[in-house]
Order: sequence, then structure tokens, then C-alpha cells
Amino acid sequence: MRGAGWAMMDGVNRVEIKAEKPYYALVEEGLLKRAGEHIRERFPDRSRFYVVTVPPVHKHWGAALVESLQAVELTAAFVEMRDGERYKTLDTVEELADKLVRRGADRRAVILALGGGVVGDTAGFLASVYMRGVDFVQIPTTLVAQVDASIGGKTAVDMKAGKNLLGTFHQPSLVVTDPLTLSTLPDREYRSGLYEAMKCGVIANPEIFRYMEENRERILQRDPKALEWLIAECVKVKAEIVSQDERESGLRRVLNFGHTIGHALEVETGYKQFLHGEAVAWGMVAAAMIAAAMQKADADTARRIISTVLAYAPLPKVDTRGKRVVRRIGADKKTTDGIPHFILPVDIGKVEIVHDVPERAVVQAVDELRYLSMAG
Repeated sequence: MRGAGWAMMDGVNRVEIKAEKPYYALVEEGLLKRAGEHIRERFPDRSRFYVVTVPPVHKHWGAALVESLQAVELTAAFVEMRDGERYKTLDTVEELADKLVRRGADRRAVILALGGGVVGDTAGFLASVYMRGVDFVQIPTTLVAQVDASIGGKTAVDMKAGKNLLGTFHQPSLVVTDPLTLSTLPDREYRSGLYEAMKCGVIANPEIFRYMEENRERILQRDPKALEWLIAECVKVKAEIVSQDERESGLRRVLNFGHTIGHALEVETGYKQFLHGEAVAWGMVAAAMIAAAMQKADADTARRIISTVLAYAPLPKVDTRGKRVVRRIGADKKTTDGIPHFILPVDIGKVEIVHDVPERAVVQAVDELRYLSMAG
């Protein structure tokens, strides 16, 4: 069974993802200033680089990336897309592909995805289909992307019917993660990303969960050292799981903890009410409630999950009825033969894939979210 490797080299956390085409995820405070070194090392014979990004990220971090590339005699053209989940569509992919063609991008082009999960998903999908597939590098600038979305090669765009319904598996050639890029994130978006980190603790590493319980203030204050440790540990969790199940045939499904109901909430509200991490947060709360109701987890485990989720941020109110969420879950890509799978916590650090969750349990959990969110 393949696993993930980890090493500290020259101060950089270097995590190997042993996929079909192995690659490294690098994590270090200030790493963006040296991104060019690592990109050149990975692609010593390439000269055409194209940065897919959005205007706000370009404004804050584009110059730093360009300087790091110029320092090693590399250049790159910027290819912008519009900002926001609602632009993660096939139309955007076609627009970006048109821009690449006009800029002379061929099969040896390398796409650099500079941004959050939307940029990473869209640029990764673009890389997987442009010229039947070109190389790309993930340079995540949001916490959601740094701890989760940039690792593992899942790329996708959304449809009106649901989130991420059109996608491919296309592994990046390199992941370059600099926690300092989180300094410009709006507070709400930063806190939203913390739930993906918390997810890693619940599904696989109790130490991550305990760390988040005990170091709430340091983490909320964006302490660089606390974040570097947290991000690196989450990347190790994701890398280990992806290395064992690259195509999501079994084990990798545990990464969907909180996402079954979370995605349904996002789609039901047209991606306008919740940030992704906020929807996942409510999904984790619901999963804990369902696990306790089905006696998969004891009351204390469910309480710890729910209380820690709610301690990190005020979440948007849930005003969707449980039955509407059930219908949305039926259209989700994680549903097989009409049967949705839920990832339910058994203990902190251990979850179970469950296919026989009663519909009434889902309805009741979502309705409890409504009451809980109104009370808060």
C-alpha cells in the first residue's frame, strides 16, 4: 500500500504525495518569494508559464510570484478569471482556454493556479483538458485550498444541478503553500477555512483536533508558526489518504466528512449564503448529530465536535427545510445508485462510511441546524 512521505528540508515542510505521478507539497512561511526556485527545479526545460488567478489575488500576490520567477530567469503571462464560485463553470474554462490559445500556449505549457479553491478547481480542470492535458502547479492562497483543495488532483466545475458535477482527476506537478498569503484573507473567509482543518482532525488525526481545541486564540490571530504547523499536519493527512486511494474508490471518501449536507446547503442557497467552509461546518455538526442518533458515536464525541465548530465563528443561519436538503443530496455526485453515503464520526480521529442513514435522521438533523442557527 502506498503512503505519503514527509521531510523537513531547508526549513520547508516537504510532503510527498505518492500518486500515479508522485509530487511534493511544500509548506513554509514566506515560501511564495522562493516559488520560482521550486518551479524551475520541477520544470528545468520549460519556458511557457501561465498564471490563472482572480483580480484580488493578482493585486495582493501577483508581483511576489513574478519576482520569484524573474529571480530564476522565468517569465509568466497572467490569465484572469472572474472571482467567485458562480464563475466556476464550463463557460469560464472555455474563456480561459481562448486566452491561452491567443497567448501561444502549447502542450508544453505549465499553468500556475494562484488563488483559492475556485481558482484551483477551475485551473486544474482547464489543465486536464487543454491540449488533452498540460502540467499545472497549485499555489493556494486561501486556507481551504492550502489544507485540502490543492492536494489530491480533484478538479471540477459546477452545474446548476449541483456542485462539482463535471470534473476530472488531474494531479498537480507541485504544490507551493505559503501561510503568509492568508494575511490578506477577509476574516470570514479565513475562519471558513479552519473547518477544513478541523475536518482533518476528526477523520484521521486527533492531535489536530486537540490543537484546535486548545489553541483557538493563536489560530484566530493567524499566528504564523501555529498556522505552519496546522497546515503541514493537514496536508500530511490529505496526502496519506490520497496516496492510498487516488481515484476515490474507497478510503478517500472519508474526506467528504461534512460535505454531503454541506454541498446540499450550498446548492440550495445558490452559493450565495454560505462560504464553502461554513457549509461544511454545518455539515459536520449535522453528521455529529446523525452519528449520535444512530449510536455510531457517543454523546461526548458529538458534543466536542459541535462545540468546537461553533466556537470558531458565527455561522450563517440555516433557513432551509430538511426535506429540501434531502432532495439536493439525491442529485449529489457522491450518491451512488440513488443511495447517498454519509461520513459519520465514530470517535475523534475515526469515521465510518455509512450508506443506511434514514431520511428522517437527515431531515431531523437539518431542522435542528435551523433551530441552532436561529438561537445563535
